[in-house]
Amino acid sequence: MKKFHVHVAVENLDTSIRFYSELFAAEPVVRKPDYAKWMLEDPRVNFAISRRGGEAGIRHLGIQVEDRAELQDVYSRLQRADRPVLEQGATTCCYARSEKSWIEDPQGVKWETFLTTGESTVYGTDEPTATEHGCCEPASAPAAQERRCCGPASDTVAPR
Repeated sequence: MKKFHVHVAVENLDTSIRFYSELFAAEPVVRKPDYAKWMLEDPRVNFAISRRGGEAGIRHLGIQVEDRAELQDVYSRLQRADRPVLEQGATTCCYARSEKSWIEDPQGVKWETFLTTGESTVYGTDEPTATEHGCCEPASAPAAQERRCCGPASDTVAPR
């Protein structure tokens, strides 16, 4: 079953953690000096906040899947959406190892589709203090060649 993903940039992490913990009636399942994440079942959502780059507000939306079959289904839908797709492939991002792709909707809202495959002790492949664009979000989905981090190990992505 898929899970809706929202990532919000915040100005004050501690204040925001207190607010969202009360709102969701749950503590974050991941808490780092610059990041927190709730994996909620009611509503079913992966909700993350961070102090990593950009202005406060919604960073991106996404769809998290639970297995490779769902990932392939979502990737197929991205291809049919008739917008440029950035296939990032295997990456480390937001203290997790994932396989992901990015697309922008017609208004320029970034959408991430991903399968989490494990945990990581670092935010991404960037330095822990990097703030440009946020590590795990390309400046522009189709223009990913200027990725700051969180990209695949090589520029070659295996065909799907």
